[in-house]
Amino acid sequence: MITMLVGEVANFVAYVFAPAVLVTPLGALSIIVSAVLAHFMLKERLQKLGVLGCVSCIVGSVVIVIHAPQEHTPSSVEEIWKLATQPAFLVYATATLAFVVALIVHFEPRYGQTNILIYLGICSLMGSLTVVSIKAIGIAIKLTLEGISQVAYPQTWVFVTVAIVCVVSQLNYLNKALDTFNTAIVSPIYYVMFTTLTIVASTIMFKDWYGQNVSSIASEFCGLITIISGTILLHTAREQEVASAAASISWYISIASEDPLKNIDDDYFVTFQSSV
Repeated sequence: MITMLVGEVANFVAYVFAPAVLVTPLGALSIIVSAVLAHFMLKERLQKLGVLGCVSCIVGSVVIVIHAPQEHTPSSVEEIWKLATQPAFLVYATATLAFVVALIVHFEPRYGQTNILIYLGICSLMGSLTVVSIKAIGIAIKLTLEGISQVAYPQTWVFVTVAIVCVVSQLNYLNKALDTFNTAIVSPIYYVMFTTLTIVASTIMFKDWYGQNVSSIASEFCGLITIISGTILLHTAREQEVASAAASISWYISIASEDPLKNIDDDYFVTFQSSV
């Protein structure tokens, strides 16, 4: 729990110094670390498909890092507020909230238990607003620590309120998705949807790709697709491993005896391994 907390704090700080286009896709590296640690510490064998997934995530991450845009740090919360109230982002935020309300009010009661996209759609849409709010709060904290206090600005507390509401909603519906559906299916779909919507929101609000050429943007998209493919491969390998373990059925055959302990050496253990 302590290491997870440290990781989340570091992730929070990363959004202050780097664009979300770079930070969010690199979250897939935690999946690689988890897979490698599980291989050595928990003795969970990393299959060839899993190794291919790890390599794909690393290659995609390197491509994104090489072609990532430069960070343009706003000089005040008021400047961030101007970015948040520009027409393009207001349209995105309004559309996002409208979709979330529609999913919660209309679709969740009817299809929430059968369609995985309902819960994950709510999580991902709210998550995109969470990231831009967290980035605004991080920049405000950074400026305050540098001696330019942002505490007195009401916009700072608006971003804090939005972040709290979005985080609580996001975690609530993510837990519902994990309770209802298989984790091996939830994780890759959520990663793809969350990453895509976060990049869209950040690009609209902070104009991360402003000044970049078409080649760099295309390379970033290729890197993102490579990371997504690697993530799906990792979870597919994990799902196959779990299915294979569940398909192994052990039978205990005991020779009839008056004293079961007396002839325990004569008993047999038979394992049937189904082919998967």
